[in-house]
Amino acid sequence: MLETSARLLRLLSLLQAHREWSGADLAGRLGVSARTLRRDVDRLRELGYPVNASPGTGGGYQLGAGAELPPLLLDDDEAVAVAVGLRTAAGQGIDGIGETSVRALAKLEQVLPNRLRRRVGALNAVTVPMLRSTLPSSVDPAVLTELAHLCRDSERLRFEYRGHDGTTTRRSVEPHRLVCTERRWYLVAWDLDRDDWRTFRVDRVTPRPPHGPRFVPRDPPAEDLAAYVSQGVSTRAYATHALVRLLAPLEDALQHISPSAGVLEAESTDTCLLRCGAGSLDVMVIHVVMLGFDFEVLEPVELIEAIRRTRDRLDGALARAAQSPPRTADGAGRTPGTRNGSGAAS
Repeated sequence: MLETSARLLRLLSLLQAHREWSGADLAGRLGVSARTLRRDVDRLRELGYPVNASPGTGGGYQLGAGAELPPLLLDDDEAVAVAVGLRTAAGQGIDGIGETSVRALAKLEQVLPNRLRRRVGALNAVTVPMLRSTLPSSVDPAVLTELAHLCRDSERLRFEYRGHDGTTTRRSVEPHRLVCTERRWYLVAWDLDRDDWRTFRVDRVTPRPPHGPRFVPRDPPAEDLAAYVSQGVSTRAYATHALVRLLAPLEDALQHISPSAGVLEAESTDTCLLRCGAGSLDVMVIHVVMLGFDFEVLEPVELIEAIRRTRDRLDGALARAAQSPPRTADGAGRTPGTRNGSGAAS
């Protein structure tokens, strides 16, 4: 006869395998009496598993839905399927579930036997999801889960980081949280060499173990880390900053402006504010104009002058284009209604 703890796990596995079992069938599978089966069912209920029982000759036991999710038992194939699915979701940056997928994947991979870990790795190595081509950068899910473990366990991280200019530096940080946008992953960490909080793009991170030792977590740089990262990658990273009023409701702006393009906040029912950054005033003009919304510049005043200069250049270009005849690819002039610059009718 199985020991009680092992028998409970076996009973739970049987209940998850089929929708309903008769008491006689379950007792026979476990090799126990009906009385022992009832006690085991009561123990599962105490652990949070909602086991429903129906009396009578046609009755039996059924695992139902409860108020909270209890631990699940997965067989080998189910564990591999879940791990592959979570890796795919984590690597795609799917809005709303990417960060959750990484946390769940970290928990699952921690307990996967080596034989199943190899199966998961083999499947991911030969699988090419079409959605990945729509992303500007791909992130190895194995790196995500490694960083998730270190954040959870408060272990120091050592890695190589590739900067915007392609140069690589060695970094040592205290990782705090992973933040996922609809297109990229970021790591918020305390940089030990720079003695300050930093945000790192995960697709540029190459872990260099061994990691550790453990550390006492610091107070985070902000309560809302998503807003902190958004401000960092869209504003703080640039030399030129701007505050712009968009003549559109916040809900409309959120559908078209990503967190990496600026930080949005509501102002009224018909307007919202955008804080953003750029490498120069001229680039800022292009950035703001291409947002696709009517706007008012609140600051800096220099941006207003840059927009006027751009407007004047565009007006001049349009005026010259209206006065000049069209030209062929080799630069020869031609009059409208002719071809090859020879005057012959087309």
